[in-house]
Amino acid sequence: EVQLQASGGGLVQPGGSLRLSCAASGFTFDDYAIGWFRQAPGKEREGVSCISSSDGSTYYADSVKARFTISSDNAKNTVYLQMNSLKPEDTAVYYCAATGPQFSGIVVVTTTPMDQTYFGFWAQGTQVTVSS
Repeated sequence: EVQLQASGGGLVQPGGSLRLSCAASGFTFDDYAIGWFRQAPGKEREGVSCISSSDGSTYYADSVKARFTISSDNAKNTVYLQMNSLKPEDTAVYYCAATGPQFSGIVVVTTTPMDQTYFGFWAQGTQVTVSS
C-alpha cells in the first residue's frame, strides 16, 4: 500500500520561503506522478504542481509558476516543493498525492496534470500560513 507523509508547513512572512516534503513508500510500480494540492478556507482544493517519477516532467499552476519548484530525490523517495516569494494568498493546507498503477504518471503530468481523480493516494495536510 502506498503511503505518503507531508511535512514542512509553518508560518512565514510575505516574501519568505518554505520547503514542503512528501515522503513516499510502498510503490510497487515505477510510473506514477506525485502532485501537490492546496485548500484555502472556504475554497475548493486546487492543484499546485506535479512531477512524473519516470522522466521528471513537471507542471505548475499559473498562480505559482516562477515562484515554486517541485523536485524529487529518488534515493530518499521524497518529493519537495520549494516555495519562494510567498504571498498571503498562498495560505492553505497543502496535500501531496500520488497516482495509482492504472495511470501513467507521464501521461497524467503532460495531459491532465492536476485532475484529482487520477490521484488515489493522499497524505495528511500540512498548514502553510503567510502573514505578517
